[in-house]
Amino acid sequence: MTDVLDELHWRGLVAQSTDEAALRSALAEGPVTYYAGFDPTAQSLHVGHMVQLLNMRRLQLAGHRPLALVGGATGLIGDPRPTTERSMQSRDVVAGWVDRIRAQIEPFLDFEGPAAARMVNNLDWTGAMSAIDFLRDVGKHFRVGTMLGKDIVARRLRSDEGISYTEFSYQVLQGMDFRELYERYGCTLQLGGNDQWGNLLSGVELIRKTEGAAVHALTSPLITKADGTKMGKSEGGAVWLDPELTSPYAFYQFWLNTADADVVKYLKVFTFRGREEIAALEAEVADRPFAREAQRALAGDLTTLVHGRAATEAVITASQALFGRGELHGLDAGTLGAAVAELPRTTAKAGDLVVDALVGSGLVSSKAAARRAIGEGGAYVNNRKVESDDAALRTEDLLHGRYAVLRRGKRTLAVAVAE
Repeated sequence: MTDVLDELHWRGLVAQSTDEAALRSALAEGPVTYYAGFDPTAQSLHVGHMVQLLNMRRLQLAGHRPLALVGGATGLIGDPRPTTERSMQSRDVVAGWVDRIRAQIEPFLDFEGPAAARMVNNLDWTGAMSAIDFLRDVGKHFRVGTMLGKDIVARRLRSDEGISYTEFSYQVLQGMDFRELYERYGCTLQLGGNDQWGNLLSGVELIRKTEGAAVHALTSPLITKADGTKMGKSEGGAVWLDPELTSPYAFYQFWLNTADADVVKYLKVFTFRGREEIAALEAEVADRPFAREAQRALAGDLTTLVHGRAATEAVITASQALFGRGELHGLDAGTLGAAVAELPRTTAKAGDLVVDALVGSGLVSSKAAARRAIGEGGAYVNNRKVESDDAALRTEDLLHGRYAVLRRGKRTLAVAVAE
């Protein structure tokens, strides 16, 4: 066993604990069986969920046994949001999301060996439970005054919408999950984000009251940027782990665009790099920020972890090719499409003048400016220098029959897309 709690502290991943001294002792004696829950309230996890996934992996590497709970039952309810009631999804939709999220969790954990992970679904023990059994066996142990005092409940009660009994009962369901996992697998530790502290305590208290046992809860702080805003969203919304929702290229670029003020913290939270490696990258940020070595390390590690090495290599190749340091023709259609998705664009077809495409995409302000750029040798189509101001787009310039990458100078890009 390693002192994994010290490791979590160094990485800035400890916010609150029920009894840290007792937890430290239990981890030292180990192995401890622990769990974190992930509700299928969308078809994919997002980068914010990676904090708990990676915490689970760190504990497993220290010899402890993870239970990954995908909430087939709690996903039908949804934990209360700070402002409004969640929209309920059908049972079939939630069941489909359960399968998708299970598949996303599996690569983060090892399901073999002495600390083998186990996947669990809380619908297995709540699906057949009657309302009478729920109220008699579980609900009687919860005091309404305590439930009303939970931060998220109090905030919703102060809002115009209030809170339904359904979402109010979520903390009871989560508490029941912890007890069930304690009884079935000897689980004595629950992990979660700091915004879930009240829900985690529900399980701790339920086990104390019904089993007479002391168990543990450990939360991580919510990860924010240096400016205080929430981490995990791009201009297009959440950054998903599902490549159909956030392409590997966009995923890589999200991490590559991390601010210098945030990148060292993110390396600690989201990677397995050790103290010496991170210290060296921190020095790079201070001495050579323009090189963005720390951001490249962060983006490479996380894209490989989520999407695999081949996808990361394709993304890096695409990034280099866009700026003339590689061959665009070798990129597959999906990677190329993702690479140009956020670029300024215009519609075009084979035979259209490059001058018109440059103007239409906004790379230049006028045809005269386009001709001047071409004359100065600063206009490119798919990294091929445009030699004449009467040059036209060729059929072969439309990569995959669709995209022609336009560039002015070294770094200003746009794309012409066939109609």
